[in-house]
Amino acid sequence: MRYNRLGNSELEVSEICLGTMTFGDQNSEADAHAQIERALERGVNFIDTAELYPVPPKAETHTRTERYIGSWIGANPGRRDEFVLASKVTGRSTMLPWMRGDAGELPQLDRSNIERAVEGSLKRLQTDYLDLYQIHWPDRNVPKFGEARFDPEREWDANPIHEQLEVLADLVAAGKVRYIGLSNETPWGVMEFARLAAEHDLPRVVSVQNAYNLLNRAFEGGLDEIAYREDVPLLVYSPLAFGHLTGKYLDGKAPEGARLSLYPEFGNRYAKPGVEPASRAYVELAREAGLDPAQMALAFCRQQPFTASTIIGATSLEQLDSNLDSLEVTLDDDLLAKIDEIHRQYTNPAL
Repeated sequence: MRYNRLGNSELEVSEICLGTMTFGDQNSEADAHAQIERALERGVNFIDTAELYPVPPKAETHTRTERYIGSWIGANPGRRDEFVLASKVTGRSTMLPWMRGDAGELPQLDRSNIERAVEGSLKRLQTDYLDLYQIHWPDRNVPKFGEARFDPEREWDANPIHEQLEVLADLVAAGKVRYIGLSNETPWGVMEFARLAAEHDLPRVVSVQNAYNLLNRAFEGGLDEIAYREDVPLLVYSPLAFGHLTGKYLDGKAPEGARLSLYPEFGNRYAKPGVEPASRAYVELAREAGLDPAQMALAFCRQQPFTASTIIGATSLEQLDSNLDSLEVTLDDDLLAKIDEIHRQYTNPAL
């Protein structure tokens, strides 16, 4: 396992991060604890969660993921400093009126919501501080979760980024949060957070957690340069494109217990014409190279110069181990060139 620094922070995070959005739905509390133990045994020092998890989000299950992680921390109080713990505050949404127990009130990123969100996360996680606190998605009008274009017709009055930074600065000053990050953010958004932080002497964001995989390389269209020049590296989520890059959904297959078998509507961002032929091409390339398709997809994400850590999610210890074994895979220039050939033929089919 290798470790990378997040931006200008003191955080050194493992190249693989344990994603937890299955904890509390597809995974029991005992499963969650076993995955945490296994990940730490294998050198992972980075765990990512969110107040919204597990997903798909439901009123009866949200916050359960944090509770499961918290029960492990509570049972192992001397081990909290072994890992970097990240969580997220939910952005504005008309679909989550039950967030934070406020029936009928929209979750958003004003002072009251952010402060209540972080206090709730700390309590559930049984910790005094979060190493990294991320805005799960922007409060303003932006393309979300599989959308490709900005639509100015949907504009609304958003909570200003400057005010969001001021609240987060107060949390940092209080010792409840060490560093802040973004998620599902756009190039304009990252630059605006960076500009306002510099202009008003507020905390800089140290990472951006966005979707990135062989079917969606949109990060390379501007955010890659920003990651380099502004020192805001990528935390990759969805590196296997909801499992499409494993090949398990090819030819209409719906494996029992798989995420898209259980929640087919949750994968609508990948229900696009080019996804299957592109997935097939990548799976066949991996097999021709003697590689497991999932491990090739994970290695591709890990080797990008803008990537600090790749977030993996698993529903079993066997799957977790296989994903961690991708650390032993290094893609050579010839294989990377063949990947780019497929990319030119099927350019970002998941967008």
